[in-house]
Amino acid sequence: MDFKIIKAEEKHIEKIGILFDLYRQFYKYESNLIKSTNYIKDRINNNESIIFIAINDVNEAIGFVQLYETFGSLDLGKIIILDDLYVKEDHRKNNIGKKLMIKSHEYAKKINAKRIQLSTAIDNYIGQSLYESLGYVKDANSYTYDFEIK
Repeated sequence: MDFKIIKAEEKHIEKIGILFDLYRQFYKYESNLIKSTNYIKDRINNNESIIFIAINDVNEAIGFVQLYETFGSLDLGKIIILDDLYVKEDHRKNNIGKKLMIKSHEYAKKINAKRIQLSTAIDNYIGQSLYESLGYVKDANSYTYDFEIK
């Protein structure tokens, strides 16, 4: 199967919106295609994230990765938060996720980021296997805490 990975532009918003809604459902969030698409639209139009999208030879969006640039005080420099990675279920055995991750690495090097950070579900064994195969190390020294603003 042939596919290419490109940086998303405004013309890709609808395609990514569909993938992003599927990604949210994967993490047990209720489907909401309109809100999902609007979220992606805002990120792209406001230059608030970098999104790479995998497109197959029939122009179907089959996967994406979304990156946020920020800074790490201890790193004394820029870091990338890899917040979202998703590949359509029927395309998951084609190394698309791996190639999206590698594209993220290339981007991080290009902007001189110090590192890429990501979180994943404890039971996302496939994702964990991919990350570890690429050299990511599970943090055994820190806990992640969330505080929900209501």
